[in-house]
Amino acid sequence: MRQRTIASHFASAALAGAQRHGIECSGLLQQAGIQPELLAQSRARIAPEQFAQLIQLLWQTLDDEYMGLGNGPSKRGTFAMMCHALIHCRSLERALTRGLLFYSLFPHAPRLSLSHEGEWVRLTLDDSTLCDPDHFLSECLLVIWHRLGSWLIGQRIRLEQATFSYARPAHGGEYDLLFPCPLLFDAGSTSLVFHVRYLSMPLLQDERTLKHFLERSPADLLARPDDGDSLSSQLRRLLSRDCNRWPDLEHVAEQLNISPQTLRRHLREEGTSFQGLKDQLRRDMAIYHLSHAELSLQQIAEQLGFSEPSAFHRAFKKWTGLTPGAYRAQEI
Repeated sequence: MRQRTIASHFASAALAGAQRHGIECSGLLQQAGIQPELLAQSRARIAPEQFAQLIQLLWQTLDDEYMGLGNGPSKRGTFAMMCHALIHCRSLERALTRGLLFYSLFPHAPRLSLSHEGEWVRLTLDDSTLCDPDHFLSECLLVIWHRLGSWLIGQRIRLEQATFSYARPAHGGEYDLLFPCPLLFDAGSTSLVFHVRYLSMPLLQDERTLKHFLERSPADLLARPDDGDSLSSQLRRLLSRDCNRWPDLEHVAEQLNISPQTLRRHLREEGTSFQGLKDQLRRDMAIYHLSHAELSLQQIAEQLGFSEPSAFHRAFKKWTGLTPGAYRAQEI
């Protein structure tokens, strides 16, 4: 199981547009299975399916796929019609070009553009007119277009860089889930950079697969973490294969055919550590099990490799600001 959780910040940020329009949001949170009290906990996490449900509820309530954060609304169904407009294109470049042209027909739509820079391609978002103080819509648009392109060609588009016109936000530590690549803040533009070779690839999807894709997209595109090819992502996948043993750093380095010193250095360059990744995985697994009442707190502690339930309690409160019992009481 590689169940990643989502910071409560994103739920709060998603609600900003609805709150601006005077909508009472506690009911939306309840329908999504999210206890409003969790949003007051800065370190709290929610399940991906809860987040996806909240996004869908916001679209329905506002009839706006921009969730009240754009310069104007985008009626529900606009994204689906754009996908139908591009699904028969022969290459990714034609599909992206047609999709961006489709949105350019709406005067209040955020402007995105595709430009060639030698062997690189840059997808740029003009976020200057968005009513988006938490940058949530900017994050959503970049994630959706990247993952839509990857789905169309049947393989993940590797990002070489992500740039942002704003300073690193307080939740910047979550960006490795959204954009697993080198990040640059306070840049001249908000954009994603990838290799030009992807543009010539043929589309592997059709009307049949699109129908299934649109049943839960783009909400699922936002809720599903990117299983990128960074060392951190590789390590997380490796650790999740056998969570009962929790191998040490030396054993993991041997499996990756690198020295422990090199592993530590590369993880440090990616802004993380072996212990930090292990704690994130254990945190996410704990939240998953606490949201499903099958296991007792002691069983969860044992499964996560804690020798004593008290150690699990201390660690979980450090990760989320809540004790395991308090978290489970809010979830059930």
